[in-house]
Amino acid sequence: MIIAALVVLVIIVLWWIATYNRLVSLREQVNNAWSQIDVQLRRRYDLIPNIVEAVKGYVAHERGTLEAVVKARQQAVDLQNGTPEDRQQAENMLSGTLKSLFAVTEAYPDLKANQNFMMLQEELSGTESKIAYSRQHYNDVVNVYNATILSFPASLVAGGKFTEKKYFETEEATREAPKVSFS
Repeated sequence: MIIAALVVLVIIVLWWIATYNRLVSLREQVNNAWSQIDVQLRRRYDLIPNIVEAVKGYVAHERGTLEAVVKARQQAVDLQNGTPEDRQQAENMLSGTLKSLFAVTEAYPDLKANQNFMMLQEELSGTESKIAYSRQHYNDVVNVYNATILSFPASLVAGGKFTEKKYFETEEATREAPKVSFS
């Protein structure tokens, strides 16, 4: 009887340890996925001043658009150590201003033919794709993590030590193409 009780106790302790280690591993996967987003966002931040400079000479009367991009970039950079929710909001604003900038540049054939601008635009486009992939990966990892900590019996181990993570979502406004009129 005592041996059976000890075996059950050992099994419970081993399960508890394995579950705790899995939760730690999942939390670290979430942190790593967030870091991958961070790397791509940093790359985007570094490209934006070059794009603004390339566009500046061609679209001088579109100063408001350029200033909005620079301001949105600075807000996003300032929030690098902020919460994921604050950063998400800043990134969505930056994405919206970039879409407006590229919509405005469509009216300037000389700018669209500029090799430097074309290269920067292509590099930014690639970076945006990487950001989208990183966000998707982050959300996938958050999904597994959240499902695990909320599921019984793992929720017993999670207790208050493992808290639910938020998804990195796109605002509704940035999902639509900007409307530009030159009339």
